[in-house]
Amino acid sequence: MTAFEEFGVLPEIAKAIEELEWTLPTDIQAEGIPLVLGGGDVLMAAETGSGKTAAFCLPIIQIVWETLKDIQSGKAAKAAAESCSPPWTMSILDRGNALAVAPCGLRVQSREQKEWHGVRCTRGVNSGKWAFEATVTDEGLCRVGWSSLQANLDLGTDRFGFGFGGTGKKSNNKQFDNYGEAFGKCDVITCLLDADSGEIRFCKNGVDLGRAFTADKNLIRNGMFPAVVLKNAEMEFNFGNKEFKHSLPQGYQPINSASHDQVVTNSNGQGGSAGSAPKIANNAPQAIIIEPSRELAEQTSNQIKKFKKYLEDPTIRELLVIGGINVKEQISHLQNIGADIIVGTPGRLEDLIQGGYLSLSNCRFFVLDEADGLLKQGYTDLIERLHKQMPKITSDGRRLQMIVCSATLHAFEVKKMAEKLMYFPTWVDLKGEDAVPDTVHHVVVNVDPQKDKSWHNLRRHILTDGVHAQDNVRPGNNSPETMSEAVKLLKGEYCIRAIDVHNMDRAIIFCRTKVDCDNLEKYMKQLDRNRYSCVCLHGDRKPNERKANLEQFKKGSVKFLVCTDVAARGLDITGLPFMINVTLPDEKSNYVHRIGRVGRAERMGLAISLVSTVPEKVWYHGEWCKTRGRNCWNTNLTDQKGCCIWYNEPQYLADIEEHLNVTIQQIGPDIQVPHDDFDGKVVYGQKRKAAGTNYETHTAQMVPIVAALSRLESDAQSIYVKRYLTKLTRA
Repeated sequence: MTAFEEFGVLPEIAKAIEELEWTLPTDIQAEGIPLVLGGGDVLMAAETGSGKTAAFCLPIIQIVWETLKDIQSGKAAKAAAESCSPPWTMSILDRGNALAVAPCGLRVQSREQKEWHGVRCTRGVNSGKWAFEATVTDEGLCRVGWSSLQANLDLGTDRFGFGFGGTGKKSNNKQFDNYGEAFGKCDVITCLLDADSGEIRFCKNGVDLGRAFTADKNLIRNGMFPAVVLKNAEMEFNFGNKEFKHSLPQGYQPINSASHDQVVTNSNGQGGSAGSAPKIANNAPQAIIIEPSRELAEQTSNQIKKFKKYLEDPTIRELLVIGGINVKEQISHLQNIGADIIVGTPGRLEDLIQGGYLSLSNCRFFVLDEADGLLKQGYTDLIERLHKQMPKITSDGRRLQMIVCSATLHAFEVKKMAEKLMYFPTWVDLKGEDAVPDTVHHVVVNVDPQKDKSWHNLRRHILTDGVHAQDNVRPGNNSPETMSEAVKLLKGEYCIRAIDVHNMDRAIIFCRTKVDCDNLEKYMKQLDRNRYSCVCLHGDRKPNERKANLEQFKKGSVKFLVCTDVAARGLDITGLPFMINVTLPDEKSNYVHRIGRVGRAERMGLAISLVSTVPEKVWYHGEWCKTRGRNCWNTNLTDQKGCCIWYNEPQYLADIEEHLNVTIQQIGPDIQVPHDDFDGKVVYGQKRKAAGTNYETHTAQMVPIVAALSRLESDAQSIYVKRYLTKLTRA
């Protein structure tokens, strides 16, 4: 049995993992896999490269396959029959999308704060005098009572439903009238129905509040069902499965004691009638995994293909849904082949769902990878809309599981989303405070155009971003604009110098903007296409080009990858010895993400950041920019309705150092790293060798010590024997 099988992973999946040469689960996998297999919602955070993708993909693949296997064998039909129409529980089918029913069927909850969501019981009655109890178990708004199958789930808003609300009002057909008194947490409401006379009444904590409604007898003959509607509230029901907390009025009985001819079965439900087997719909996947970028989505999709390699009969169908690929191909795949697991980016997913090509009716898993990145990109509303469309209990009685991976679980946006959407999630935070791994040597090179005048001779060779195209920038002019342009020229030169000084043959180079990436790529190819072979990765490159460029770099066909922060999170590029920050990131957490590209798998890495000593004017295209940067040349500052800002790198450096609680070592413009624990003692890209000793071997060093201990032990035993014999002689 492999280490992964110890966590409950199927042997077929474990075999695929062995082929990837994964001997032991990482910490995040050891924590996360059992939690997801156990059916809970999970928030997880760990360092870059820690195996988060496998931590959620492995258990999802397993559960999806097992579900497909059950459907294939017919077990799902039996499970659906047992779970969809058990005696006297709240229905997992006849309910609102944002309402969750506990596995026991007797506790219901909705955390939607703006809308009401209701549910009906699996059974009802058409004659006799019956009662059930509803206890308010959490603060919120609720309305409980009786409903026919013709009524909508918003109890009391049409003529077919009769409710009593926590505000102390009774309601039917949108008529809200004062009745009894208000109720709240811990109060017990007894709902009474005399099906023969049509009288409906309620008790609060055993006190009879009197007649509330007289329902039409023809309506009752078709069945009246216990029902509730909630808004950010929770209630627990007792249909007679245990002793009532309060005695019933004379003649009334617990509803679950009704005879067979008095009971009506609830045939309503989303996704089919009660007790029907779940069907495999091509366009209704069991898992939706959202990634913030195309590259991450492709990476996750490729991992799933590797993990499911030996799972057969049935096979799992996965589909990559990202922009830049012909949407007709994705639609055709959904319609003809189908998908059980979908990995995609937000925009294309929304397009397919809104177009009716992708259904969320059978979704069992909702995964947000790099959730903090998704929320910062403005996808909060989309995530909430998708979550609202997903059934909280699937047609075969399984609860929706939500898995969130984030660089910082305790970020305000992530915590707020978790509180609103997730169901009692388990927090797995193995990341802690941001820190630079011990395997990474990170240094800063100050770029000072006031001291280094070499930029005078670089103007004809290096393209800049055009921010100062209309400014009078020239040698001898020490204006802020001239110094800013000088920084742009020097940084290109310093980047090449860093490559040469450290003889880099494989590195990732981060630039702040797309135009900076393009310009550096052109400059490197202009100098020497072979020595500085490189490719570019940013949002304006076509998807096929981005994919091809990333593959070229991974395979080693080119030496350098020039990119924006689109590659800072999550991309699995192994064995990187070097990283260069041409510009510091404005998000301090991204500094750790960037330099986390090197020093992975216990290999040593060098990260060099080029930091301007003077303010640099840069592009900043906000929402006010109609083209969001495309062919925009408005060089005014943002407070003048322009698209530029002054970038203060020394301040960003100070923020990063404060965030990490370290002082980053500074080196000179020659970019020579002083001989210390890293340089001269390790080879970047390789594992650190153990320090040598003056002894040939550890064993040889210990031989005389062990011999001395042996003599002392022998002497001690001899002394003890002599004293013991002397004592016996005297006795």
